[in-house]
Parts: sequence; structure tokens; C-alpha cells
Amino acid sequence: MYCGASTGDSEVYINATKKLASWLVEHDLQLIYGGGGVGLMGILSDQVLSEGGKVHGVTTKQLVARGAESPRLKELSDLTVTDNMSARKAEMMNISNGCIALPGGIGTLEEITQAFSWARLGDNPNPCVFYNVNGYYDPLAEMFDKMTSEGFLTAEDRKKVLFSDSLDEIYKFMSTYEPPRVREYK
Repeated sequence: MYCGASTGDSEVYINATKKLASWLVEHDLQLIYGGGGVGLMGILSDQVLSEGGKVHGVTTKQLVARGAESPRLKELSDLTVTDNMSARKAEMMNISNGCIALPGGIGTLEEITQAFSWARLGDNPNPCVFYNVNGYYDPLAEMFDKMTSEGFLTAEDRKKVLFSDSLDEIYKFMSTYEPPRVREYK
């Protein structure tokens, strides 16, 4: 799960984060996230823990030194501390079965787009989803469509990433997902 260290300026993002947390627990899905205790990250992990779900944090030495880790460390299933953000992102993809981005900032955007890019390269077999709360990712979905119409992203690969605010649609997409064919350059 990729999500912001901020909550945004609308209660709609907090409510959607809590709804997502309940959905994870209801579907017996474990949360793998950035290990933070602030913003939507903190709300998500706190809600999952409060409902009896399992939470795995993956953070960096730098963020731990700055005190950004979850204050509920003892309740986490585990916390992995990596040397840097590159190692953190790789570890999160390695131990997860899917990548979902809640609304967030540039870090959230960078993480989910890297996960999708890696899927196209064959380095990430997991589905990638933008949880499009309040139409937050509409401009990005339009950009992905433009990449496709301009010939920079195949129509087949465009179908391998989902923008949706429906948890039912997200569940169906993730449970039936097949990774993109690995690109070859012959």
C-alpha cells in the first residue's frame, strides 16, 4: 500500500482510508506499507490493527531516525528497516501480492508508477491500482490514456493498471490479474 504521510485537506480521504482498512481486514488481506505513523499511512495501519488485521511495515533507517515509524510498533506483525528508499520499495514489492496507491504526494506517485513500470519489465508480478478517491487520480488516468493514444504505452499494458474508487472493482481486478508480457527488444 502506498499512501501519503499527510491526510490531505478533505475528510473524504480519511474516510476512504478507513474504508480501505476495513476492506483489507474483511477480505483477510495483510497490509504491507511504509511503516509510518503519520498521515494516511498512520490512519490506515491504525485502523487495520484496531480491527484485528495484520500489518507489516517497511521503512528506512533515515525515517526511523526522524521518528516517522508507527507508534504502535509492538502491534505490527513485523517492521523491516532498510538502508534507503530504493531498498524499501524493492522489499515492499517483494513481499506483497498487490500494489494500491491511496491519494498522496509525489512519493506515493513515484512508488506506484515505479511498481507499474517494473511490472512491464517483468520485475513486479503484482497488480497496480490507483484507489481513485474523489477523482484524485483522474488527471493521471488521462495521462496514461494519452500515453496510449500517442504510442508510448500499449493498449494491452494500459489495461494492466486500474484507476477506480470501487473496492469491489479493485478486488476483482487484483484477483484476476495476469502480469503484462515482458517487453522484448529484438
